[in-house]
Amino acid sequence: MIKNLKELFQLSRKATQKKTLVLAVAQDEHSLEAVFEAYLHHNVNIILTGDESEIRRIASAKNIDIPANVIINAKDKDEAVKQAIMLVRENKADILMKGNVPTANLLRAVLNKEWGLKKAKVLSHFALFEIPNYHKLLAITDVAMNIAPDLETKIGILENSVQFMNKIGYKMPKVAPLAAVEVINPAMQATIDAAALTQMAVRGQIKNCIVDGPLAFDNAISKESAEHKGIKSEVAGDADLLLVPYLEAGNTLYKSLTYFANARLAAVILGATVPIVLTSRSDSEDAKLNSIMLATLA
Repeated sequence: MIKNLKELFQLSRKATQKKTLVLAVAQDEHSLEAVFEAYLHHNVNIILTGDESEIRRIASAKNIDIPANVIINAKDKDEAVKQAIMLVRENKADILMKGNVPTANLLRAVLNKEWGLKKAKVLSHFALFEIPNYHKLLAITDVAMNIAPDLETKIGILENSVQFMNKIGYKMPKVAPLAAVEVINPAMQATIDAAALTQMAVRGQIKNCIVDGPLAFDNAISKESAEHKGIKSEVAGDADLLLVPYLEAGNTLYKSLTYFANARLAAVILGATVPIVLTSRSDSEDAKLNSIMLATLA
């Protein structure tokens, strides 16, 4: 099990085969810097699709020395995205990363029924946080893709995350489906969904994880809080993964940890045939590089 984000880099360097990342619409200075840091120092091959003249202009301004034969010229952004996806489909790239293109455009192409990359029931966002005041890494899902997931969608989100965590060393991740309270309340759908997910895990319908909920946030991450409320649980106070009830709650928690708790993070989109690095312009260079490293482990 990964203990800190630094281990992402160590594990990536130990890989016997380099992963290849394709940056779709690569004329974006922040993404280019992260991608070239990964290329130069962290065992990642790269391909760039986009407007070659703009890519080279930005690279020159940032003193980035672009290696030969890595740019596929496509001035139209949608065409550059399609070129990147086709490289994945042809097994020439292992990771897709968003560059200077709207998220909606990239995801529309990923979900294209004819030549897209969707594999699982749903696409979902997975973030792994290193938080100074928590005793281990903490994963959170879904803070960026599914707005108000119903139970079936939550099952898909949970399955994506658990399968990914299994791949990166978590044999039985402890999952806390969050709600505002830790008891089932028929007026609060999040508590009903959390209880259903818990029972499904007990019966083996959701595999390779331990699920217990509903849990409020404090009970999920604080043993003291859980004990104070008399909660007896393998998950309470020791969660590996928080499943948020809806996007606004998750997005607020994600940004609160980043801005108020000085948390470091890595994040990917799951549910496609390859991991997708889809960072925000407000994300730090550290977060973008961490996200690339996390994607290499899939």
